[in-house]
Amino acid sequence: MVNKGEYVSDEDWRRFLEFSRDLETPCIVVNLQTIRNNFTRLKGLFPYADIYYAVKANPEEEIISLLAELGSCFDIASRPELDKVLALGISPERLSYGNTIKKARDIAYFREKGVPMFATDSKEDLKNIAQQAPGARIYVRILVENSTTADWPLSRKFGCHPDMAYDLLIMARDLGLTPYGISFHVGSQQRDIGQWDDAIAKTRYLFTSLEEDEGIRLSMINMGGGFPANYTQPTNDLAEYSTEIKRYLLDDFGDDLPKIILEPGRSLVGNSGILVSEVILVSRKNNTALNRWVYLDTGKFNGLIETLDESIKYPIVTSKDVVGGKEAEVILAGPTCDSMDILYEDYKYRMPVDLKIGDRLYFLSTGAYTGSYASVSFNGFLPIKTYIMK
Repeated sequence: MVNKGEYVSDEDWRRFLEFSRDLETPCIVVNLQTIRNNFTRLKGLFPYADIYYAVKANPEEEIISLLAELGSCFDIASRPELDKVLALGISPERLSYGNTIKKARDIAYFREKGVPMFATDSKEDLKNIAQQAPGARIYVRILVENSTTADWPLSRKFGCHPDMAYDLLIMARDLGLTPYGISFHVGSQQRDIGQWDDAIAKTRYLFTSLEEDEGIRLSMINMGGGFPANYTQPTNDLAEYSTEIKRYLLDDFGDDLPKIILEPGRSLVGNSGILVSEVILVSRKNNTALNRWVYLDTGKFNGLIETLDESIKYPIVTSKDVVGGKEAEVILAGPTCDSMDILYEDYKYRMPVDLKIGDRLYFLSTGAYTGSYASVSFNGFLPIKTYIMK
């Protein structure tokens, strides 16, 4: 049985149960106060950094408005995200177009709306930026290998080798753009703090070589996200990340730090959410099977895509949990007619032996990359709803 006290306070749990009692499942309940506390703590631990919330983590308007009120800037990945944030009255100066894969007409749209800063990692994208957003500030994303130490790796698809980043920043200058900085992402839910050390060292090399060889003085490091949420696998406390990363920066850049940007998503909103699901069916595959299959009314295609390859292991509480109650291993699966809609088969959760149809399962720490990842009516199942608890 999960000790929910490690993830949510008794008071917040009581409030959640009262709030969610009559809600139809599946749904997600997000606690805004938790996000407020997370932002305040992150800013206190990284006072020298500007925070650009990764809107893709959870784009609910109430969350964006709260973070804007607290002073956050925003990392934007698409035109609809941009329109949503601007409609809330947030200045385009507080935004960055952080997607390295974008259409020329979208670049033009962002520039027209006043967004000043663009990420890139390729020559063709850079040419499009020069044509559609002349004079824009450019930061180049470098490749960082994180496939074995991050629970949700972001290597290979995004970024370029530092040698290419060097060439791209020269090219940006020659195209009339403003070479502004370097970005990297060490992988989402990164449990190895040392990954920042290697990335910052590569960034220092680029800063030095570009200034000495080309007279290009960069001004900014975008360190992306990667700070963890609170799932079943242990991580260091955020304060430990803060201490070590500050040490890495000082080792490479001394007291004269460039502008530092963080793009947190998971660490800001992950532990703010609880996904509520109902048991549809409990069955066994044969008369002597040791493990029960527990089928839920939500799955990979409706909020729990990060269970793909069992990457993210959420803490799960059931409505039948009783201290000292008898439990046994289960296989958890979703409701759709797709055989890949199995949440956990190798990693075995233990659940009450008297779990039955109609009981509820509560997936803790599901405020990030759940509702925003959900499919649109696959098998006719409606997208999962999110409710905001203030």
